[in-house]
Amino acid sequence: MDRKSFEELLFAALKELPVKFRHRMENVEIVVEDRPQAQLLKERGIGSNSFLLGLYQGVPITRRGFFYTNVLPDKITIFQENIEKIAKDEQNLKETLKRVIIHEIGHYYGLDEKDMK
Repeated sequence: MDRKSFEELLFAALKELPVKFRHRMENVEIVVEDRPQAQLLKERGIGSNSFLLGLYQGVPITRRGFFYTNVLPDKITIFQENIEKIAKDEQNLKETLKRVIIHEIGHYYGLDEKDMK
């Protein structure tokens, strides 16, 4: 799928999220990349047989204090090729995108992997 069509599905999935979560997110950018770089996988301890679908990088709102000002935006990266590899069709792709986005937004709200399971 071309990048533009993928991003359209991503935005459609974002619009389906509850308004109370979307509107409370501040200083967050969502980007799409083809795949994670090898160095990133190595730093995170992710093996080459695993698929990293998304990644949150930033300071969760539960850790922000009074002095959290003038900082670069947090970043949610969606890895298009990995998501496409596990999706069976366009509907499944959209549902997968929605799950990945919810997962990464969970990190923004301070949840760790254990909390989300």
